[in-house]
Amino acid sequence: MRALIAMSGGVDSSVAAALMKEQGYDCMGVTMRLFHSEHQRLDPKSCCSVRDVDDAARVALLLSIPYETKDYSADFSGKVIDKFVRTYQCGGTPNPCIDCNRYLKFEKLLEYGLSRDCDVIVTGHYAKVEKDEESGRYVLKKAEDLSKDQSYVLYNLSQEQLKYCRFPLGELNKTRAREIAAEYGFVNADKAESQDICFVPDGDYASFIEEYTGTKYPEGDFVDPEGNVLGRHKGVIHYTIGQRKGLGLAAESPWYVTGIDVADNRVHLSHGEGLFTDSLTAHDINLISVPRIEGQMRVKAKVRYRQTETPATVTQPDEDTIKVVFDEPQRAVTKGQAVVLYDGDTVVGGGTIA
Repeated sequence: MRALIAMSGGVDSSVAAALMKEQGYDCMGVTMRLFHSEHQRLDPKSCCSVRDVDDAARVALLLSIPYETKDYSADFSGKVIDKFVRTYQCGGTPNPCIDCNRYLKFEKLLEYGLSRDCDVIVTGHYAKVEKDEESGRYVLKKAEDLSKDQSYVLYNLSQEQLKYCRFPLGELNKTRAREIAAEYGFVNADKAESQDICFVPDGDYASFIEEYTGTKYPEGDFVDPEGNVLGRHKGVIHYTIGQRKGLGLAAESPWYVTGIDVADNRVHLSHGEGLFTDSLTAHDINLISVPRIEGQMRVKAKVRYRQTETPATVTQPDEDTIKVVFDEPQRAVTKGQAVVLYDGDTVVGGGTIA
């Protein structure tokens, strides 16, 4: 059995490679080059940096497995960065990690792995894949270590992709993963995790978008719920629903962003009213544990990565739409983010919040 290991240069993918080799797989490692800029190439917090590639190569050498890099920067730009920019331009807040998993790690890399006669594609994600023998469907489940669980950013995987996926860290916690890396003598055993979007390592999304598009987004008005002008904003791409910091407005009680009106170039604020909603609609859906939601289904839903899921009822009015009604109103449900549905530890599916 042959395994293609997606090696980022981090500790998790390195341990995934070691575990697959222990299981007797004939392994080969690949680092995906996704984005090119001198700042990003040298920044140790960014993927595809010189250090990342060097760390991945050194781990592969230590494991005695073949290793190479593959340039997918054109696909990454078209499928991930362009969508990231468009979503901000439309007043939404994107999640590029979900799109990277969908279009790059589990589409382009899977294509490449199959072309090299690999039987499985392996990443260092904390999640689990199982086959439900009763339904015949592959299911995605939460990791044993719920503090590291990454099933939320994997909800878009198709049945065909899940068939080939292996996540050997799904049964481990991060502490054990680092212990294994240390036991192997991996150079990245104590390497810090990146908390930023890989192509915006300094976290300044607005500056990145302006540089990427060559466009300066104009200032406009902050307005309150009655339409009164409160001050001037720096451009709509600087804001997201629920944001409180960085508004530059003095007030006895804090203002929060409750709406972004791109057409009128206005950012709507309130002191908290209007931030909660009891339902949402999502499109571009992907269902995993079931082929379709029939009638009403009770689930637990989460609308952002670090949120604890909450009880809800979901219906599917058409092929590419789900409607989620929460038992309790949820704060700052944001266009462009993902809603992911769970049945216990199993991912039912999800979609992009509209």
